[in-house]
Amino acid sequence: MYVPAHFSASDTEVGELLAGCDAADLVTSTPRGLVATFLPVLYDPAAGEHGALLAHVARNNDQWREPAAGESLFIVHGPDAYVSPSWYPSKREHGRAVPTWNYLTAHVYGRLVVHDDPAWVESLVRRLTGRHEEGRADPWSVDDAPPGFIAGQVRAIVGVELLITRIEAKAKMSQNRPEADRAGVVEGYRAEGDTAMADAVRDASA
Repeated sequence: MYVPAHFSASDTEVGELLAGCDAADLVTSTPRGLVATFLPVLYDPAAGEHGALLAHVARNNDQWREPAAGESLFIVHGPDAYVSPSWYPSKREHGRAVPTWNYLTAHVYGRLVVHDDPAWVESLVRRLTGRHEEGRADPWSVDDAPPGFIAGQVRAIVGVELLITRIEAKAKMSQNRPEADRAGVVEGYRAEGDTAMADAVRDASA
């Protein structure tokens, strides 16, 4: 990933991105070429030396069967949005402005471990479910379904774990613009109701 110094994401930003990540793209290099699957994920900072991303794939998805050559990759997406030049005060001064895109992303590299193990997979399913059901008025539990049904569902999926070796992250949030232009971008996002991007640009400019 090309990361100019002014767009380099901090360790705090990367940690928050991974902790809040709900799904990501798993990319592996295999004998038949690159293979990618979009998967629900769970970040476990205590796994391995540098943490891990945990997920599961359908048993019928051949990606888990294909031996991965070298490092595998999860592409983690944070907030992103279009930037209109009309938001820049400088555009009204000299007109030298073009559209761009703001975004936060991380390329998480590591060694992919396959877990064709019902106990491991069920534990992950319970953790994922607990995370997304927590706080709901009527949270669903794995134990709400018949045990035999759950066992069959677990047999239909396979666990994968990316043991992280390195992370390349980029937080492009208008840091290369003058202060007045950054403020204009924040107000532009707020006017469109995109408070997440407004906050991200504001925090990156702080």
